[in-house]
Amino acid sequence: MTSGTAGRLARQDRIRRLGNAVNLSTALGMAVARLGRASVRPGPRGLLLAEGYRLPFPVAGAFTVGDVLLTAGRWDRHRPGLLEHEERHSWQWFWCAGLPFLPAYGVAMAWSVLRTGDRAAANAFERGAGLVRGGYRELPVRPLGPVVRTLLTGRRPPRRET
Repeated sequence: MTSGTAGRLARQDRIRRLGNAVNLSTALGMAVARLGRASVRPGPRGLLLAEGYRLPFPVAGAFTVGDVLLTAGRWDRHRPGLLEHEERHSWQWFWCAGLPFLPAYGVAMAWSVLRTGDRAAANAFERGAGLVRGGYRELPVRPLGPVVRTLLTGRRPPRRET
């Protein structure tokens, strides 16, 4: 966002900003940025870009909390599309009314690991934000039966001879 554009945000961006302010997710994002010693600057469409995040969690090239998009590096050095991917996560925070996003994301991540062995490939939030734009890859879904049996018994199913 260039200086003086705050008053010219599109209606939907003003709604997202207000919602994420009211549900306290942007305040949480600012606290996370401060805790991670990131510098925060205004970004496009009313987003806040936090750069230089120094904590080892979460394990991601970038992540979003409310309207705060955080990265260990610099936003101008990320691959094209990542900013848009993270912006979609800011909308997910809005639609989940803030903090309920965290357990919902955790469930979606567990489901993805169960179905694909990967935390993002079948995660509804990552898919909704644009899986490939976020740097993730499409993976085939595994049959659920053998995965559940492995979880329950602790034994892998025997390999099929091909």
